[in-house]
Amino acid sequence: MKKMSKVLALALTLVMTVSLLAACGGGQDTQNPENSKEVTVGITLFEPMNYYDENGQLVGFETEFATAVFEKLGMTPKFQEINWDSKVMELNSQNIDCIWNGMTVTDELEAALTLSLPYVQNYQVIAIRAENANKYKTTADLKDAKIDAEAGSAGEQAIQADENLSKAAYTSVPMQTEALKEVKTGAADACVLDFVLAKAMVGQGDYADLAVIPDLRLSVEEYAIGFRKDDALAEQVNTAIVDLYKDGTLMKLAEKYGLAEQLIEQK
Repeated sequence: MKKMSKVLALALTLVMTVSLLAACGGGQDTQNPENSKEVTVGITLFEPMNYYDENGQLVGFETEFATAVFEKLGMTPKFQEINWDSKVMELNSQNIDCIWNGMTVTDELEAALTLSLPYVQNYQVIAIRAENANKYKTTADLKDAKIDAEAGSAGEQAIQADENLSKAAYTSVPMQTEALKEVKTGAADACVLDFVLAKAMVGQGDYADLAVIPDLRLSVEEYAIGFRKDDALAEQVNTAIVDLYKDGTLMKLAEKYGLAEQLIEQK
């Protein structure tokens, strides 16, 4: 009996040791970067939000914003390009963990997803070739034109909602930058896109020959981050957003990327 007791005691000791090691190794150690959870962030290339610089490095307001938030949460972002028109499917199929790319808040998205606090205000504008500035001044001037927008975007919705633009020959394209290229080459007469992107690209560089129709706002909207329904990560991110606003980090990023006027106050 004594021998059996010793064997039993040894067995119990081994079980407790294994359990303790499993407990230490399991779960997420948010204090140790080497053990930090990787979060897959769904994006499209959208200057100044997410884009590659001249060195091939992914940069932008959203890139740095997401990195700062997840660093505060002890997590590591992995940025993955997605088809914007399929963003909800990408999220719900768990190919990504969140949509973080200048996503406009809509009733449909509020019903389908859990959204973060809104953080940037935006609106839709119309880009044309500068040589047509006198030809296209209102949406009525474009009712017979060829017009593009990104599939599934707020720009596409703005076209559908406008009584004049909805009569135009509309073509959807995969990305807002593709819409700009269509206008530049003459394949389209105009495109509807986010003001924040137009501000960063239209009238300069490859798009120096394009212009935004002045004093024409199609809709005013807000950007938010999308998570799967009832995902606890949303509330964690909201807390980090407020902290980054209060400590000035978010404003510095907004100033760096020309978005200070569009940044929404976080309380």
